[in-house]
Amino acid sequence: MSSPSAPPVVPRPAATVVLLRDDPAGGGTQVFLQRRVRGMAFAGGMTVFPGGGVSAGDVGDPACWCGPGPERFGDRLGLPPDAAASLVTAAVRETFEECGVLLASRPGAAPDPAADAGPWRDELVGRRTTLPALLAAHDLELRADLLLPWARWITPPDNPRRYDTAFLVARVPEGQVADDATTEAVEARWWSPAEALAGREAGELSLMAPTLHTLQELTRYPSPAAVLAAAATRAITPITPHMRREGRVATITLPGDPDWRIEETT
Repeated sequence: MSSPSAPPVVPRPAATVVLLRDDPAGGGTQVFLQRRVRGMAFAGGMTVFPGGGVSAGDVGDPACWCGPGPERFGDRLGLPPDAAASLVTAAVRETFEECGVLLASRPGAAPDPAADAGPWRDELVGRRTTLPALLAAHDLELRADLLLPWARWITPPDNPRRYDTAFLVARVPEGQVADDATTEAVEARWWSPAEALAGREAGELSLMAPTLHTLQELTRYPSPAAVLAAAATRAITPITPHMRREGRVATITLPGDPDWRIEETT
């Protein structure tokens, strides 16, 4: 933990995508979750949505976008357009890298899976290209119209590793398959929000506060369509949890919500 006298670490911008699909068993919503490798520096062992930090190559190019521009995302998230453009670009890149879902398509076409998308993914993961360069090379548009802002979470000031994370929701495109082919996770699959919450209660899943709160919110909606409809008009205020430590127990609460609290043993 940082010294009490040290200034807070500046949060790194990051993006998370809550991928949605209709439950194939009939009715309801499923979300794609990954259990991260336990030894990772951030959120090791935690079950999370796909996502990660903005990289230097995540420079949004609205000329290659289909759908709302950076100004629209910035207005919703309370960010300048250039910062919002980088977050949306990072969201699409991280989703492709971590689970193989590519929220992009050729102009006028549906975001179908490309036969050669495997090598494209390898190029991104290996940092041999950037998402904007990949899209330009293959005449693809970033499908900003498939993404909707949901929330913005900022890590508490006393944490030595901080993120300012935009949460976005998107329905997985028809025909595309989210997979577990990433070195960052030991398990990845679709869960209903209620199933994931039950897994936490049973001690089978470890969830950070933003993931837990998001899953709790999603239980209110009967379908992906209902989630997307809610996201379209949702008011977004940045959330910075409060954390209080007593020995090995950390109590996390949310500003403006006195009834929400969790305790974690570290």
